[in-house]
Amino acid sequence: MGKGEPKGDDDHLLHELQAIDFVLMDLTLYLDTHPADGTAISQYNALTLQRKKLKEDVEARFGPLSGAGHSFSGYPWSYSQTPWPWQV
Repeated sequence: MGKGEPKGDDDHLLHELQAIDFVLMDLTLYLDTHPADGTAISQYNALTLQRKKLKEDVEARFGPLSGAGHSFSGYPWSYSQTPWPWQV
């Protein structure tokens, strides 16, 4: 297994989320200069939906990935109780 490759299913999920984030950022930059590219907008929207679903799956297994209003918390406050993303 090479450096940076996922080690298991847990790492694979986080790696996939990071890959989608990278593509979304790239598409965001592209769309800043090509705002009428309908194909790119469709790709952006599809990947945004895919990221939302994947994030929900990851958080259901491991807890919130981020605080400050980006993830819901159960009761009691769970953000500080779950492993950090790099500890998974």
